[in-house]
Amino acid sequence: MREVIRGEWFLAVSLLTSLSFFLFDDTLLGGLDNSSWLGAVFLWLFAVVLWSALAVVRHADCLAAKLGEPYGTLILTLSAIAIEVMMIATMMLHGANNPTLARDTMFAVVMILLNGMVGLSLLLGGLRHREQQYNLQGANAYLSVIIPLAVLGLILPNFTISTEGPTLSPSQEAFLILMSVGLYGSFLAIQTVRHQGFFMLKDEGGEGRREPQALHSTAFHAAMLMAYLLPVVYLAEKLALPIDYGIERLRAPMALGGVVVAILVATPESIGAVRAALDNRLQRSVNILLGSVLSTIGLTIPAVLAVSLATGKPILLGLEHADFVMLLLSLAVSVVTFASGRTNILQGMVHLLLFLAYLMFIFAR
Repeated sequence: MREVIRGEWFLAVSLLTSLSFFLFDDTLLGGLDNSSWLGAVFLWLFAVVLWSALAVVRHADCLAAKLGEPYGTLILTLSAIAIEVMMIATMMLHGANNPTLARDTMFAVVMILLNGMVGLSLLLGGLRHREQQYNLQGANAYLSVIIPLAVLGLILPNFTISTEGPTLSPSQEAFLILMSVGLYGSFLAIQTVRHQGFFMLKDEGGEGRREPQALHSTAFHAAMLMAYLLPVVYLAEKLALPIDYGIERLRAPMALGGVVVAILVATPESIGAVRAALDNRLQRSVNILLGSVLSTIGLTIPAVLAVSLATGKPILLGLEHADFVMLLLSLAVSVVTFASGRTNILQGMVHLLLFLAYLMFIFAR
């Protein structure tokens, strides 16, 4: 019990923060006109949500260690994507009306993972191990689903003529929901049933391999995962207000709100992926990063479209201007990067530079 208390003390902080905003919501969020208070509330909520998300993924990682691959990585990615979907849906339902929030968040997650974290993992792994290997069939399976989902969900809405702007008609949205769920479900069947070997690499020893320090029962980790997840969902609604207020006060690009949410979502998985690459377990790193990109598009799009259809709140999905080009370029470079079964620092540098270009275009369109 003492070990559990020492390892899970932050759950009390997370629950107390949630209780504070439940009881004193008007007081805590009523003074955002003061810049100092705005910054303090934002940092408080951001830190609690991020730390809670890290705890969610930590317990998912423990379940991964107990269940083995590919189920372990699947639990890890689904846990992080559940946080993303719940945060976006909560902000859509209770936050300010921002029809581009879901699109900007999904695009930011894709850019952070597919360029920033893939680049960092390949660069650091290449610096330590020169060349690293992964299962080419698994990477190809990920990309074969990521590319059509990304084009259908984030590019095609710009070219439909049934509605004005980068939107879809209700019938097109319903079809995209079915298409996304169908493609993702088919991929899961391949990953977990028919071709598990595509997502594993023989003799991947892992130098200095890190395992979760304290493993408990499967029920314990599942219960703690849910206990940390609930405050994340509740506090996401509260975090939406200082984010929107801060962007308005600073006259910052609206896409910055999506980047903040994406950082909260992507950080836990990114840490795990970079650690795996440093340990010479590039296959696990590829599974985490490409699996997260696939889950982000394949699950977030149908979730936010369902919320939009149920509530009548408009949602803009089609990327525009520089973002449109950056997505196509990132997908094309990813196909080249994951085409040989081996990686080195060159591919890492290319992806990192694409990520820096994405950051630059947020502020200089």
